[in-house]
Amino acid sequence: MPHSSTSNLVKILEEDFTGIVEEWLGTQVEEGVKRSDLFSDAESRAQNAELLKNFAAVIRGGMVDGDFNLDDAAWEDLRAVLADVTKERVSRGVTPTEMATFVLALKSPLFSRLQDKLADDPDALIEDVMLVTRLVDAFAIHTNEIFIEEREQIIERQREEMMELSTPVVELWDRVLTLPLIGTLDSARAQEVMENLLQTILERQAEVVILDITGVGTVDTQVAQHLLRAAAAVRLMGADCIISGISPMIAQTMVQLGIDVGTVKTRSSIRTALADALTAVGYRIETVKD
Repeated sequence: MPHSSTSNLVKILEEDFTGIVEEWLGTQVEEGVKRSDLFSDAESRAQNAELLKNFAAVIRGGMVDGDFNLDDAAWEDLRAVLADVTKERVSRGVTPTEMATFVLALKSPLFSRLQDKLADDPDALIEDVMLVTRLVDAFAIHTNEIFIEEREQIIERQREEMMELSTPVVELWDRVLTLPLIGTLDSARAQEVMENLLQTILERQAEVVILDITGVGTVDTQVAQHLLRAAAAVRLMGADCIISGISPMIAQTMVQLGIDVGTVKTRSSIRTALADALTAVGYRIETVKD
């Protein structure tokens, strides 16, 4: 037999479904989280109606004596709708606060209708208000978890895309590649650089690779080790490696740190490195005379 609080809530949802949807929208406007700049009125209304429809359905069959577990199979459809709405809002730029407030705004229309319905029964009113509070708060927490997970996935995708953009391997000449490095070279990026570089060497049958570090702000022991490992990997692929962009400051730093570049060829600029690379593959740069 349905719990009395559940029965009251079901009746309210059945009797004034459209009114609750509209008042929920109105509350979102008052709270400043409707985001008309991101969603049209029709889209916002459709999201609210879909959530409320699944909310009503699960209230009818997903609660036992006023208790519920959002992880139960009975709540699967509502969880799916919450996930879809959350992901859509994340993709359009809704903030975590706006997302939580959007869900919590459902309390207002439900509270007002419970108050009207149970004006003569304060004990039942308190019980129902507590039930609605627990339900909506649980939805808000669930959407927040989805929100965080989705944002992390977006950030990770953006990080990977930026990594790809920040490690472009350029074919300067036949069998001559260059990899201009800009910014910080940490372990994760160094691994990405090496994988991308070695694959391109194989595809282009390169014989000389120029690692240009003109855009690397500082070179410490860790950065130097990453560069030397990359140079060693290039040699194992059968190509020569030249590290260009060695400024006087970087040279002094590497000497002070006791970093030995061994047999790796270094040049102060990519221009001189390119001249060496072209010579290595059998080309020569000459001035054109009129």
